[in-house]
Amino acid sequence: MPGKNVSMFKVRLAIAIVAVSSCVAAVAQDVPGIEICTAEKSMDRRTSCLQSNINFLQQSLTKQGLAAQQKLDAARSEVEALKTQLSAMRKEIDDLKKKDQNGQKEPAKK
Repeated sequence: MPGKNVSMFKVRLAIAIVAVSSCVAAVAQDVPGIEICTAEKSMDRRTSCLQSNINFLQQSLTKQGLAAQQKLDAARSEVEALKTQLSAMRKEIDDLKKKDQNGQKEPAKK
């Protein structure tokens, strides 16, 4: 049993090392977003910072525009499906009304 405890300890230690190393890698990643460019002293760095902000905003607008267009397209197709269903129900109601009117007239003729 002592050998089993040692091997379990090694497995747990290996998992902990992998978990810690993956967290360190995640912290080092650059997350795109709006940066404050006024802190830059050099005009080249300030211009680069502003261009980065512009690119980020353009990408965000493009993503949001595409998402909104997809939602609109889905809503349009749903509206068309509902219109088709409504017209089928209206036709069915009209057919039932005609049957009802014909059914009331026939006993009176006898």
